[in-house]
Amino acid sequence: MLHSMTSEPEQQIGVGTQDAFQRLWTPHRMAYIQGENKPTGPGAGDGCPFCSIPAKSDVDGLIIARGEQVYAVLNLYPYNGGHLMVVPFRHVADYTELDEAETAELGLFTKHAMTALRRASGAHGFNIGMNQGAVAGAGIAAHLHQHVVPRWGGDTNFMPVVGHTKVLPQLLADTRQMLADTWPDGS
Repeated sequence: MLHSMTSEPEQQIGVGTQDAFQRLWTPHRMAYIQGENKPTGPGAGDGCPFCSIPAKSDVDGLIIARGEQVYAVLNLYPYNGGHLMVVPFRHVADYTELDEAETAELGLFTKHAMTALRRASGAHGFNIGMNQGAVAGAGIAAHLHQHVVPRWGGDTNFMPVVGHTKVLPQLLADTRQMLADTWPDGS
């Protein structure tokens, strides 16, 4: 806390109640909260980022690997370093809408993602899953995507618990390159 010449605490007008906590501001998260890159409707042509990402280069789109039916891409708003998603190229909302080839390759890419994350970062475990529908927490409900979130012993520390903030140790471009380099062959 800054002090004036009289050793009185400086007033913090408009910043909330004065307390003993330091603040780590993460204004980049506001873009996600306000809906940046979210589709304007349910169709593939309604600004769906998962439909537009494959048209970009791997580096610009943060794409780690491409298959015939699905691709792996870093999450632009990650829960942990290395948080990626496996996404079908086809614009479908529900897991039951995938055909057999898409289902099989989505499973294979999930296995490859786990392998690459273990090789690249020594992940101890994973949270893997899909949020089906907006009511289930899907940020982009119109286009199916499976999250693969690497976890390490002790990765839940005071920052997310007390500060509601994640500290990511690496730039997304560097993480993308590291995972692309360790992605198993044959994908």
